[in-house]
Amino acid sequence: MMNNTHFAQFIPPTAWHFATGTFTNVAGQVAGTICVHRAAANETTVVTIPIVVPSNAVALQGVKLASIEVDYELLVAEPTSITWTLNKVTRGAEGAVAVVAAVTKTNTVADAAAKTVDQHKQVITLTTPAFIDNDEYYLLECSIVAGAGGNTADFIGAVANFTLRA
Repeated sequence: MMNNTHFAQFIPPTAWHFATGTFTNVAGQVAGTICVHRAAANETTVVTIPIVVPSNAVALQGVKLASIEVDYELLVAEPTSITWTLNKVTRGAEGAVAVVAAVTKTNTVADAAAKTVDQHKQVITLTTPAFIDNDEYYLLECSIVAGAGGNTADFIGAVANFTLRA
C-alpha cells in the first residue's frame, strides 16, 4: 500500500472560472509565466478555482486533500475586501441537485493583509483534511470587492497539496 503525504497538483489560472469583470489571458509579470488579468472596475468579482485531484469510491483511499496554495498579485489600488470560501460539492443522484457545504478552513494570510497591493501566496488549509469520494469535488472561491479604486489583479496559479493512498 502506498501512502505518500507529499503529492501536489498545479491548477493553472486558465482552468479557473471568473465571474463579473473584464479578464484577459496575458503573460505574467515574470518572464515565461502566464496569468489571467482582471481590469480595473468598481465591482465585486468572484473567482472559483476547481480543485482538480483524483477521487476514489473506496473509503480512505485516493486523495486526502490537506491544503490549497493560491498565487495572485494585486497591482493597482487596494480592494475593499477579499474573502475565501472553500466548498465541498456532493453530486446529486439522477434527478437530484448537488449539495454545497462550506468546509472549515484557515488562511495563512489574514483577510486584511490579503488585500494589500503586493504579491500574495494564500494558503487555505482544511481544518480536517478529508479523502475525496468519487461523488464529490471541491471548489475554492475568492470574492474581491474592488471598491471605488477599481483595483487590478493578476491570478497566477494554485497548487493542491494532498496525501495519495492506494
